[in-house]
Amino acid sequence: RQLMTLEFQWVSQIFAISNIRNLSMRIYYLIAFFILIIDQATKFWILYVLQLEKLRSFDVFSPYLTFQFAWNKGINFGLFSSNEAFVKWVLIFITLLICFFITLYTFKVLTTNFERTMAGFVLGGAAGNVFDRFFHGAVVDFLNMSCCGIVNRYSFNVADVAIFLGIFAIIFFSNKKV
Repeated sequence: RQLMTLEFQWVSQIFAISNIRNLSMRIYYLIAFFILIIDQATKFWILYVLQLEKLRSFDVFSPYLTFQFAWNKGINFGLFSSNEAFVKWVLIFITLLICFFITLYTFKVLTTNFERTMAGFVLGGAAGNVFDRFFHGAVVDFLNMSCCGIVNRYSFNVADVAIFLGIFAIIFFSNKKV
């Protein structure tokens, strides 16, 4: 019972931002918030300013970078796509669970500012995609890159880039075992 009380105390401390005394944990949350804002600002611009949903595609630096609109109702590469509301809520729940475990891992294992910054990239990206699923029913994807005769038919977004960079950096540039 005492162990359970101690476990609950440090879990509650993780999410009480006003009680964060550790600078690197503050960095974690600030980076996550910054990534979320950048992700949502780009998606707002794509949806409501550029109106890419109507255009479907816009060459930025063809063939290397194209804005190609897609509603992603699944996970990477559209896997598990479905119009069912149940699938949307399952994906939201799984992503929130992942966010919770990323935060636990960051709080308990990652200790350097760099590690926690990269974990903030992951949390911010995941939060951006959860935000999309909650408010739009699907994730807004719009970045498409092709190169060297290889045509990529999949789109992604800023949140996906942040998640990839964060995980890559933690795996390859951290002294911690993942």
